[in-house]
Amino acid sequence: MAKTVSDSQTFRRAFLDFTSGFAQRELWLSLGWQDIKQRYRRSVLGPFWITIATGVQAAAMGVLYATLFGQPLQEYLPYVTVGLIIWNVINASILEGSEVFIANEGLIKQLPSALSVHVYRLVWRQLLFFAHNIVIYLVMLAAFGVWRHLDAASLLAIPAIALIFLNSMWVTIVFGIFSTRYRDIAPILSSTTLMLFVLTPVMWTTKTLESQVGAGDRAKLAELVPTFHYLEIVRAPLLGEPQQLRHWLIVGAITVLGWAVAILAMKQYRSRVPYWV
Repeated sequence: MAKTVSDSQTFRRAFLDFTSGFAQRELWLSLGWQDIKQRYRRSVLGPFWITIATGVQAAAMGVLYATLFGQPLQEYLPYVTVGLIIWNVINASILEGSEVFIANEGLIKQLPSALSVHVYRLVWRQLLFFAHNIVIYLVMLAAFGVWRHLDAASLLAIPAIALIFLNSMWVTIVFGIFSTRYRDIAPILSSTTLMLFVLTPVMWTTKTLESQVGAGDRAKLAELVPTFHYLEIVRAPLLGEPQQLRHWLIVGAITVLGWAVAILAMKQYRSRVPYWV
């Protein structure tokens, strides 16, 4: 006798969840904006504390590491700033993504909506954070003359940023579902992201290592860190630096593989998340 497959565990229902969740955009758009307003309630500057906090962190780290590595501040500070802005998106996608369904336990159990609504809400919130932080980059354009290095190729930053948030979605889905089922995954991811931050050229540059005698080969080890490629496809065009095709190819391959896993996870486990939370 053939085994009957539950309708809740089909690709059709998985894709229906994505489309119906997107159709409820008034809900997740308002919830995402409300998250930011709630975080900065009764604050005079409100969400602009996001910009200030990132700007102060970038300035402090940029000055410190520029001094330690003997790098020109006018080149190094924009490098660190853009790196931090992108890293904040990656970091939040992993850490907040792993908690997305657990944090919305009440809504999942009480509000009859698509599971993807909570994914869209998180990604939308991160897009708002990114929009606030990109103001710092605009200041850098004028203050440090970064605009002189920009050309038509810098427009590739737009699809690169779109790729970052497209990846943010599948990361949230995959880590969110499995972290809901296995609660040990979230603290493991917390330690992993800290390690990735150290290994990823956010505060340091591969050029610095390559300029040191005997360290050129070690600089190539950064290629093994996936987050390095995500940083490069955005940071290089925003700073007007030469872009490497391999970074785009690697990010593209990870995106396709990640979404394949995310769709399979939604197909197989979407209906079980309300019971797991």
